[in-house]
Amino acid sequence: MSADLIAAFAAQRIDWIVPAWHGPPRVRAWFTTRRGGVSSGPEATFDLGPARLTPGHGNDAVMENRRRLRAWLPAHPVWLQQVHGVDVAEVLASRASASGADVTVPPALPPVADAAITRATDVVLTVRTADCLPVLLADRVGTVLAVAHAGWRGLAAGVLENTLAAMQVDARDVAAWIGPAIGPDAFEVGPDVWATYCARDSAAMPYFRPIREGKWMADLPGLARQRLARAGVMSIAGDAWCTHTDAERFFSYRRDPRAGRMALVAWLSA
Repeated sequence: MSADLIAAFAAQRIDWIVPAWHGPPRVRAWFTTRRGGVSSGPEATFDLGPARLTPGHGNDAVMENRRRLRAWLPAHPVWLQQVHGVDVAEVLASRASASGADVTVPPALPPVADAAITRATDVVLTVRTADCLPVLLADRVGTVLAVAHAGWRGLAAGVLENTLAAMQVDARDVAAWIGPAIGPDAFEVGPDVWATYCARDSAAMPYFRPIREGKWMADLPGLARQRLARAGVMSIAGDAWCTHTDAERFFSYRRDPRAGRMALVAWLSA
């Protein structure tokens, strides 16, 4: 998808990642990096912040970054209050008038969820990450779109399976893309994470590489691929970046807990 979008980003020197996947042409999506904004310190420079912002409380830089992001979108993005859970929010319509102009309304509370789906045109779904998996899903004919935030807790608890169920289509007709996240050579975990996956599912064991007593390197993207494939998804792309090791391009919470947040944004075009 979107050679035109890639060209537009290049012309503007914008370092955002456009998914290379087998999703339908009407899906528009990209993943922001840490480059191109105005925030400073550990949040430099394109921090998109928490779900809820309070103007005048140190969020001016994030608000400017969101303004820059909004300039590329057909509507205001739907932010989620992410809690590393498995709930899926269905977004029914965008906040737009019949003429297509944005309607000025008081900001709604972000849904408490770690995934969202829509069947409506120009509804901009969004998940924020800084090591966790951003996952994009759509059926091949473009009737339903989903995004998911999958950290190790949410992934183990079934956030991707819940998202697929909420889409209400045959998983074999779904295309998936896994965006930048902490990679298998950077995600050191202990017995709690190992047991959460492997004590319940022996098929997860190949995705944990022992490095010393009681410690493993976990392949979070690999675990996501395994779970998507087991659910029936046959087309899975992405998984080519490590947020932890590429400090110039990506935020990483594990590298610095003060880090900013990037975002996967996606919508169904007309």
